[in-house]
Amino acid sequence: MICLSKPITHFTPFTARKPIKCFLPSHLHPPNGPNPSSSNEERYHTHLCETHSLKPFVPPSQMPDPGLFSSKKSGDGGEGRGSRIWASCGFGFWVQGFRCFPWLALNFHMAHGLGLSPSALQLVQNAGNLPMVAKPLFGLISDAVYIAGAQRLPYISIGAFLQALSWGTLALIPTHIGTFSVQMTCILLSNTGASITEVANDALVAVFGKTQKASGLQSYAFTALAAGALLGNMLGGFFLLKFSEPKTMFFIFSILLSIQLVFSLKTKEESLLEGKETSLYRPKVSNHRQNSLKENLVRQFNDLITIISDKKILYPLLWIVASNAVVPLFSGSIFCFQTECLKLDPLVIGLSKVVGQLMVLFITLAFNLYLKNIPMRKLVFWLQISYALSFLSDLILVKQYNVRLGLPNGAYVLCLSSLAESIAQFKTLPFTILFSRLCPSGSESSLFAFFASALCLSSILSGILGVGLASFLGVSSGEYSGLHLGIMVQSLAALLPLSWISYVPTRRNLEMKKA
Repeated sequence: MICLSKPITHFTPFTARKPIKCFLPSHLHPPNGPNPSSSNEERYHTHLCETHSLKPFVPPSQMPDPGLFSSKKSGDGGEGRGSRIWASCGFGFWVQGFRCFPWLALNFHMAHGLGLSPSALQLVQNAGNLPMVAKPLFGLISDAVYIAGAQRLPYISIGAFLQALSWGTLALIPTHIGTFSVQMTCILLSNTGASITEVANDALVAVFGKTQKASGLQSYAFTALAAGALLGNMLGGFFLLKFSEPKTMFFIFSILLSIQLVFSLKTKEESLLEGKETSLYRPKVSNHRQNSLKENLVRQFNDLITIISDKKILYPLLWIVASNAVVPLFSGSIFCFQTECLKLDPLVIGLSKVVGQLMVLFITLAFNLYLKNIPMRKLVFWLQISYALSFLSDLILVKQYNVRLGLPNGAYVLCLSSLAESIAQFKTLPFTILFSRLCPSGSESSLFAFFASALCLSSILSGILGVGLASFLGVSSGEYSGLHLGIMVQSLAALLPLSWISYVPTRRNLEMKKA
């Protein structure tokens, strides 16, 4: 059954003897709202509150989310639900990070099995990420539409099913140029499922991250994501050496997604979020008029517009998106240069990604211990400086300065190849924590879906910008003489966002609870 109304925090008995005013829910008022000057209406509301011992109505936008942790221990409640939500979020983000396992095989398959050029490979990668741009739509639906009384886990199940179906299909069909259209369809379907799952996972983290008991949940989820990517890249390089056919890796990942699907189906969201008092949080359908799907989506959309119009959210959002979009990426060109010119094997490429994820884990640990108390603008400023300088590591590799210094290409790629990618990945963490603190309850999925979609769109734009710049410089298969010029432009472009660093707030202690 699909319930189209948002849950309402349960009403606790009100024992005060003094008469107080009791407000009706907003959807029961006339269009212009209650008239506070109407004494008859006030007396009627006061009479209802005194007669039925109700707590004064609080608008849903001002209510705490019903899924938040209780600080008290009660039976199998607080601590049991706490462990379940940490396990659910950790596993979900770990699988999300492990997606690099089949994608590493897919990149090698497209570059060498299908013979795609560096620009074509990068275009395919960017086109495959287009479903990620639809995350705001999935977020609005997740916030507005309840499936069988649940709001998050059903969407995780749907996303896991779509991913398992697409990767399982890739493992069964012939992987040659004649089936490229089918392969591309599976890639799009997989990323559609991934975007749905990520929206629901981000919403869970945002909801529970607001409580003091789960104040480190964002960092924990970030760590689980990096751990999954670490293991995925490590195993991916090994499997590519062991099995020349990528179908084995596609099949293994589809099994893992099936496990996630079963886990999400067997877990009840009411036990995960609200424990034994679920029925108290949601009124019976007969007690309140149910809004239509269109009304709920319009309301959520209006709420989202209101949220992102707030300068405290809009300005940091514009900065992080623009800081990615203005930097041209050469992921396809660098990948083909490493595998074609330098003749590096898949294990080295995979292990270089592992080192990159270890860097993310190390920086995240340092953030939890030391960096979270640094003013946000100062932290982001130095992160952007480091991001710009990290591109010069690719310049050293392309010009082969490392070989002149006696450092082999394999060792250099293993240590520094993923430095820029790691810094870019970590750079989003302070903004994720900031938005989770500022996001109103009930709109977590919409806001973080919009945030993730904006980041994905900026990544696609930077990838297209990189393809155009590479074509202008004459970079193609077997011809990389102009790649070093593109890297220099890339490093300089990464410094441009510092000119509007004032858009980033000077907030201290990102782990503080929202007031």
